[in-house]
Amino acid sequence: MPLFEVEEKLSPSAEIAMRDVLGLKKGERVLIITNPIEDVSAISIALYKATLKLGGKAVLIYQEKKSQLDFAEDPVLGAIEKEPEIVISMSAGKLGKDRFALEKPYTAGEKKYDHIFTYLLRGKKKIRAFWSPGVTKDIFARTVPIDYSRLKKEAVALKNILDMAEGVRIRAAGGTKLYIGLKDRETHLDHGDFTAAGTGGNLPCGEVFISPQLKSSEGIIVFDGSLSLYHGDIVLKEPVRCKVEKGFVNEIRGGEEAEKLKETIQLAKKNAEKMAEEGKFSEKDKEEYIKNATNLGELGIGLNPKAKITGNMLEDEKAYHTCHIAIGSNYDEDAKSLIHLDGLIKKPTIVAVMPDGEEKVLMKEGKLLI
Repeated sequence: MPLFEVEEKLSPSAEIAMRDVLGLKKGERVLIITNPIEDVSAISIALYKATLKLGGKAVLIYQEKKSQLDFAEDPVLGAIEKEPEIVISMSAGKLGKDRFALEKPYTAGEKKYDHIFTYLLRGKKKIRAFWSPGVTKDIFARTVPIDYSRLKKEAVALKNILDMAEGVRIRAAGGTKLYIGLKDRETHLDHGDFTAAGTGGNLPCGEVFISPQLKSSEGIIVFDGSLSLYHGDIVLKEPVRCKVEKGFVNEIRGGEEAEKLKETIQLAKKNAEKMAEEGKFSEKDKEEYIKNATNLGELGIGLNPKAKITGNMLEDEKAYHTCHIAIGSNYDEDAKSLIHLDGLIKKPTIVAVMPDGEEKVLMKEGKLLI
């Protein structure tokens, strides 16, 4: 295929992404960051062409594939610093960490941000964005054209309950029996409306997610769908059982995949120590990043009707009839970690506990009840 020729099946999704999801306006600057890998490169070219067709100004930049623990290239960070109206991370892995902000975080109000991207998005609210780690051409073409009005309605209904809830109880036939506190936490929406500055999320989209109240979670998690690890996402052959006390995973059991989860967590701790030795972390920062390698950083509920469990977490965590819990950093920027490892739970029952003691069933054995 000639350079910059767009595959036919990608064009409709690319135009939906730029026109409907991001609300691209004529003359707006769009930065697309990708890797020289077939699927994400092809999608990026489609987004580039769609941007030009809709009257935007596009810049497409390539860097090597990055893992959860790798750094973004300096020119990539420099391009983001220019504050284009739209930033898209169309990566086979991750965007990459910001080595400058890890050493000297950005501040907005009382919050600190260890990446220029999150600082401009959530701190200064200067950009809007979506990011698609590990996306494939099939996923992009299949899961982007959906009913966004239905998705938004369901997502907002869940947010209205979770924002008021003291916490949630989660049970599943696989063995999960967990309480997560949510007091003073705000639910994030990944419902495909990223038209305002300061908004963004995954594409494909289709979830609500919230950071657990620190030190509040207690019980057992049994991941039985898929799991994020250092070397990538996997569909689990054997369940991974995690014991949670005071918001931290303190025991992991299972087979070979459970051992890989332990190894990923240990690697994150070692990398934090290494960065402290190199002068990139203070002793205080090092201890925080090591501690939070086992923190419960997210509860998410999947809402995309075209998503399914494939071993690609970008899609898996959006699948109907599932929820996911992450180990590592959170989205409220008060539990820093070098990792954020999502794990899927099939067909959960999720009950919100309200301040007056009332209980509201959000999902029963995977079926949404709102």
